[in-house]
Amino acid sequence: MTRPLQNLWHQTAPAADPSVEPRELSHVDLLVIGGGFTGLSAALHAARDGASVLVVEAEHIGFGGSGRNVGLVNAGLWLPPGDVAKAMGTEAATRLTQALAGGPAMVFDLVETLQIPCEAVRNGTLHCAHSASGMRDLERRYAQLSGAGAPVDLLDAAEARRRVGSDRVHGALFDPRAGTVQPMAYARGLARAARSAGARILEGVRATGMRHENGVWTVSVGTRTITADALIEATNAYGTTPARFAPLNFFQMATDPLPEDVLRDIMPGGEGCWDTALVMSSFRRDAEGRIIVGAIGGMDHALSGLHRHWAKRKLVSLFPQLKGVELTHGWSGVIANTSDHIPKIQRLGPRAYTAFGYSGRGIGTGTLFGRDMAHAALSGDESGLPVAAIDTYTDRFTTLRGLWYESGALAAHALGSVRPG
Repeated sequence: MTRPLQNLWHQTAPAADPSVEPRELSHVDLLVIGGGFTGLSAALHAARDGASVLVVEAEHIGFGGSGRNVGLVNAGLWLPPGDVAKAMGTEAATRLTQALAGGPAMVFDLVETLQIPCEAVRNGTLHCAHSASGMRDLERRYAQLSGAGAPVDLLDAAEARRRVGSDRVHGALFDPRAGTVQPMAYARGLARAARSAGARILEGVRATGMRHENGVWTVSVGTRTITADALIEATNAYGTTPARFAPLNFFQMATDPLPEDVLRDIMPGGEGCWDTALVMSSFRRDAEGRIIVGAIGGMDHALSGLHRHWAKRKLVSLFPQLKGVELTHGWSGVIANTSDHIPKIQRLGPRAYTAFGYSGRGIGTGTLFGRDMAHAALSGDESGLPVAAIDTYTDRFTTLRGLWYESGALAAHALGSVRPG
């Protein structure tokens, strides 16, 4: 029987602050549903501005994608700027891409200002070409990104292999704005900062039945009722409205800490990496010298062993010196993937918003969207939102697309070679 594996981020993050039930609370300026990057950023910034805030999290802080994230703090979207402009129009695309370009700076500034212990490394990221065709894709991305003013560099095979420490890459796109964090530690740090600013956080209780009446929002929180002037639903891929996006599973596995003589040539600059393969994979280091490899796929079903076996092969394919090294941790999460790969902000009613569809860019996007939605909800002014709010949104074939993603990942990991073509 395959032994259960644990989420590394949950085990190595600083301990969470205890959740204390605010029994006397019945009305707040802002009610936030969801304790991930988006909701915690909203709570922190609203509380800093003097608002009374309650965060309601059904499980625990960072339970969803925020505590299962790869930890890459990326700038911009998964799509290059030209493709975003085709999907949204030039003006809207410029507004969104310029806002998200500042996402990493916002995250790392918060980490520094709030002294969040989350293994923050601001050394950039490497988008690695897994093949010659992948390098052509990176050339296209580089042209669009540099044309839009992004300070990115296109690395040839020799330089990319030196930085990654693997001859399995054909080149890379380096983004110096980006970096890595321990994502659960970052989430817990945001929660601690939000509490220090005056926000209340209630964990292990589900918010249900939200409705707007008599000028306020009314929500059932456990066995009682809370009213609020403004509301943010920040559950993203872990919400109850799957028609908004297709679920895309992403799993990760990690080694134990490795000795320095083994690590010397493996991602020596500390950049986080991911590749151009259709069934994308990621690889990075943590502060204690573990190697973490991940890919599309879930670990919550009977065939997940195919993903585990692939991860072992992938690790050795990238870094042959790690042959025989065990992968001792494993976990997976769900990414909210809209069909156009562009995040949405949707109005839920008067002074109420939800955001979803970060498509794997949750750290910077969630932190930025949370702050800006809080301001819009409390002030009634939407001009500062990074993307125009919409009243309704329904994606197509979300369940089937989710099954297609998982089936494709299983097939690739069972039958495909881990060597680049």
